[in-house]
Amino acid sequence: MSKTVVVPMPFTTYTYIADPVNVEHVLKTNFSNYPKGEVYHSYMEVLLGHGIFNVDGELWKKQRKTASLEFASRNLRDFSTKVFKEYALKLSSILNQASFLNQQIDMQELLMRMTLDSICKVGFGVEIGTLNPNSPNNNFAKAFDTANIIVTLRFIDPLWKIKKILNLGSEAQLEKSMKIIDDFTYSVIRTRKAEIDDAKKSGQQNQIKNDILSRFIELGEDNASDKSLRDIVLNFVIAGRDTTATTLSWAIYMVMTHSHVAEKLYLELKTFEENQAKEENVTLPQCDENDDPELFNQRVVQFSKLLNKDSLEKLHYLHAVITETLRLYPAVPQDPKGVIEDDVLPDGTKIKAGGMVTYVPYSMGRMEYNWGPNAASFIPERWFKDGVLKNESPFKFTAFQ
Repeated sequence: MSKTVVVPMPFTTYTYIADPVNVEHVLKTNFSNYPKGEVYHSYMEVLLGHGIFNVDGELWKKQRKTASLEFASRNLRDFSTKVFKEYALKLSSILNQASFLNQQIDMQELLMRMTLDSICKVGFGVEIGTLNPNSPNNNFAKAFDTANIIVTLRFIDPLWKIKKILNLGSEAQLEKSMKIIDDFTYSVIRTRKAEIDDAKKSGQQNQIKNDILSRFIELGEDNASDKSLRDIVLNFVIAGRDTTATTLSWAIYMVMTHSHVAEKLYLELKTFEENQAKEENVTLPQCDENDDPELFNQRVVQFSKLLNKDSLEKLHYLHAVITETLRLYPAVPQDPKGVIEDDVLPDGTKIKAGGMVTYVPYSMGRMEYNWGPNAASFIPERWFKDGVLKNESPFKFTAFQ
């Protein structure tokens, strides 16, 4: 089993790596030599602009530093927790109704709607309502999905630049989608700037929202332009929507196909609910599968009130289930990097300037030299050592890039 695969091409060379030692070299030791690069930037610019996921160097460092501080802030953390709980309850209500009526549903579709609604509320501070019970269509959501797919397909479509120049096929569709996305985004930015100005003039700063857009407007670094704000927020929407939904989809599938995992997870959640209720002096009403949906929903709402950042940290087995899902089904299965100067990887592989080096979390999670002979098996217990959750090197467990 090869740890490094070199694919020579007519004008470049692609090198795929899965050995943690090589990954650490690319992502840390010689990080500056492996930027996203101009090729990646040119493919993604129409959607990501100069946001954090499409820039290198000082611009990347500045955005990363600001974002790290903001996401560590209590206001944004509390706001995002409240928002995700709100939409999780909406999803629960839809699932509850489908269960009582014995209906088939598309879980990933529902999860995509939940995470888009959630991240738009956290990112923009607006309600787009795609998770409503009748699953309404939304122009922004539809355009966002279309643009995401077409931009991704550019990586395997050698004719995309010609299509773009001639405004044909998928590129013509992309242009229409981006107009809808930009019209919506710039409208929200203008509205939010006006709201913040009004709040400051009237001395009501406490009325300013806690979404990401509002925070970056308030920071006002270099009098951030509407374009830079658009890029910042859309990058966070991209980061938080599909990644979360696909991870949840795989996690649910893994739990459903591994009955012993489902039993252990249920027991942990049941014990957690009983202990938290006792700690907070809350009475839990009796409720079983034969009760009406409304009573069951009330019990779920009550359960959600027991969840917060601190109490969630008690759910160690749930943490292990999600982590094990990410090991086998990372939301971003591969991550390409450009090469500025010739280099030699720790395993002796020679890297030529102008080529591409790609580390592959999907493959890494299945390599026996990384995870042992049961690497391909879903085993949440592997994340415990002596009954305590353990961390792995970020260059071995690379799901978080």
